[in-house]
Amino acid sequence: MKDVLIIGGGVAGIQSALDLADRGIHVYLVEKEPSIGGRMALLDKTMSTNDCSICILAPKMNECASHPNIEIMEYSEVIEVKGKAGNFKVKVRRKAKYVDSSKCTGCGDCMEKCPTEIPNEYNSYLDKRKAIFLPFPQAVPRKATIDKEHCLKLTRNRCGLCERICKAGAIDYNQKDKIIELNVASIIVAIGSSLYEPKDLVEYGYGRYANVHTWMEYERLINAAGPTHGHLKCAPDGRRPKKIAFIQCVGSRDVKRCQWCSSVCCMVSIKSAMLANEHYPDLESYIFYSDLRVFSKRFYEYSKRGERDYKVTYIHARPGEIKEDKRTKNLTLYYEDEEKGKINKIEVEMVVLATPIMPSKDARKIAEVLGIETDKYGFIKTVDYTNPVETTKKGIFVAGCCERPKDITESVYQASAASAKAAEIAGD
Repeated sequence: MKDVLIIGGGVAGIQSALDLADRGIHVYLVEKEPSIGGRMALLDKTMSTNDCSICILAPKMNECASHPNIEIMEYSEVIEVKGKAGNFKVKVRRKAKYVDSSKCTGCGDCMEKCPTEIPNEYNSYLDKRKAIFLPFPQAVPRKATIDKEHCLKLTRNRCGLCERICKAGAIDYNQKDKIIELNVASIIVAIGSSLYEPKDLVEYGYGRYANVHTWMEYERLINAAGPTHGHLKCAPDGRRPKKIAFIQCVGSRDVKRCQWCSSVCCMVSIKSAMLANEHYPDLESYIFYSDLRVFSKRFYEYSKRGERDYKVTYIHARPGEIKEDKRTKNLTLYYEDEEKGKINKIEVEMVVLATPIMPSKDARKIAEVLGIETDKYGFIKTVDYTNPVETTKKGIFVAGCCERPKDITESVYQASAASAKAAEIAGD
């Protein structure tokens, strides 16, 4: 059995790796971040069961780390691919973490003492992290990484505190990037997605109003591992909201921005409203929608449960404008009341924008390296819609949101299908 390369360590990449490894195939799992897990690791709950997201994912992450047939290459990127199906020659750049992973215990002493703080991308920039860090508490591998762009020792030859503190002697400022050459039979691309920033939709005030958030920011706020430890807080005084408005299709199904439907946004907003009510039983949620697309198994029942049990009110309207009270920072939404045929308004403490799922920022770059195609929007292109795992180059397959927007369940199905196809070539 020949080896298989998987690019991307989110839930799709993890599922593909486990499927292949259980077949006896050796897998290289390449992830650009210091930990596998992807976006699912940052979610609070999953729909439509409201189960803990990391509770589902963490066992799979740990299984990857301990599986004898899986080699995790975190903090790495594929830079060159040559050859054809059955015999791909791949070069991977393993970036220096400036920490000896064989010695690091993940104790956190270095992070506690590090004096440098920078905006934390893993919490949607809502708080700060240290220059030496773990992406999130359940990171796999649980090994520290030094951010060379912000480390005082690496940029100015000052500080060096983490080296003095580390009892394991794991800090190595002289570490260099390494180029690893691999020979694999097939490749699975599972690089995930990126999210739209709605700053150009000035009528909603994102980036200007403190209490307007995207759905991913909200996920971190409601998460116990997030910047507020699961407590929703509003500016200016940190009070918790009593009314939240969720606005659908912010930037999506829009000929000027994102023409596609992201398929998960309606359910994400319903789940988010439910979670808010679970935290604060007197809290009311309002979901403004154009079309409520609850398409999968038991999704419709889930939407009705939100209305019945969680004080969720669905309003068939698209707010035209949001105004902020300069004193209280409360938000007033103006929208057309279809039944009464007039402009109505509602005041809330927080607004959550359902922004679309975008192609991964690395999609075109990876496609160029691999010699595959992207569609007109930038998602990885497949041969046709009836064969959603085969890219335009034989031996290279795709799984997850880098192919098109989808939920976790669909990503896992597609990942297993891609691994089955990849295994056929690896077994030849």
